[in-house]
Amino acid sequence: MSYEDEQYNQHHDTQSKSKPGKPWFAAIVGAILGSVLMFFLLTTFTGQNVASSDDTNNSDEQQENTDESSSDDNQANDNSSSQNSMNIDIATQTTDVVENVSDAIVGVVNIQNQNNIFGQQPQQGSQQGGTGSGVVYKQEDGSAYVVTNHHVIEGADAVEIVFPDETQVEAEIVGSDMYTDLAVLRVDDEHVSQVIELGDSDSLEVGEPVVAIGNPLGLKFAGSVTQGVVSGKDRLIPVDLDENGTQDWQMEVLQTDAAINPGNSGGALVNMDGRLIGINSMKISSAQLEGLGFAIPINSAKPIMDELEEDGTVTRSYVGISPMSLADIPQYHWQNTLNLPDDVEKGVVVSSVGNMSPAAQAGLQQYDVITQIDGQSINNVLELRQYLYNETEPGQEVTVTYYRNGEQQDTTISLTSQEF
Repeated sequence: MSYEDEQYNQHHDTQSKSKPGKPWFAAIVGAILGSVLMFFLLTTFTGQNVASSDDTNNSDEQQENTDESSSDDNQANDNSSSQNSMNIDIATQTTDVVENVSDAIVGVVNIQNQNNIFGQQPQQGSQQGGTGSGVVYKQEDGSAYVVTNHHVIEGADAVEIVFPDETQVEAEIVGSDMYTDLAVLRVDDEHVSQVIELGDSDSLEVGEPVVAIGNPLGLKFAGSVTQGVVSGKDRLIPVDLDENGTQDWQMEVLQTDAAINPGNSGGALVNMDGRLIGINSMKISSAQLEGLGFAIPINSAKPIMDELEEDGTVTRSYVGISPMSLADIPQYHWQNTLNLPDDVEKGVVVSSVGNMSPAAQAGLQQYDVITQIDGQSINNVLELRQYLYNETEPGQEVTVTYYRNGEQQDTTISLTSQEF
């Protein structure tokens, strides 16, 4: 008999020898135990099903969140990729522009002789009066022509051009004009490797990217490149040409936020096609200001460059008076000397009249006050020059309205020419 049979038999024998018990008690206990066991199994099974369902829902939600997050990440990556691609394109384009035009940008050295009171040159010889920039814009018949600013070569006894390869040669000053702040130089084209192409400044749009190239602070930083945009067009900037504290002229310029520093004057402002659209000229410096640089539009500069190249000077209309703005005359002179009516508050006072000048031949006299030309109000000397130099030509007749001893009069002046 097996071990298991032996145990069974012993248990069977014991039960057969026991006294009869209470069968209902055993049944109740069994029912309770069965219920507990069933509850435990049911709870476990149900809990597993609920957890599984919750997990499924959570999994779906997690999948949705993952999908949304993945979509957002993909869009962010796309945007970042697109921005990076755009930045790379602009950087590449700028690099190409600089590579294609930089050899046409040269240094311009202003050399001034330092003579003593006896007219003898000191032993150390000539000194550098300043350094600016220039742009090679034309090559013809063995010569190269360079445009720069008038103020870069002003007062020079000699001018030298420094090419990108550091070759330095003397240049001829073909002509210069202080009103437009332009000058044209000529050198032998032996060392010229590149001539810049002229653009169209009238077609520029505000916000269009541009590059400024020049020599800030001298030749030590030759060929420096700054980038910006066209900040404004058709700006009029008052300038004091004779440095007497009075504004003599208004320059028509382009505004840019590309950095323009001392030494950049005369350098190139170039568009993204690599064409010259402006000659860098000035900036407004102030602790409160930043990014206010100005360049002469090439469409305004080109006629002056052509005239300087051809004649060496710029010819403008000539009247033959020494003008003063009425606003600069003390008011007690307005009634006592000029005898002006109370309603005349602006105009140009004739300080003197040149002998045999157009003004003299038209009958203008000292202390006449000009208020109009051809019906156009003339409020100060600046407006007088702007009108004569920009709106008229030598040989043209103009009607001048003026006051003399309190009476308004008109006269006709036949303009002649004056070289500047």
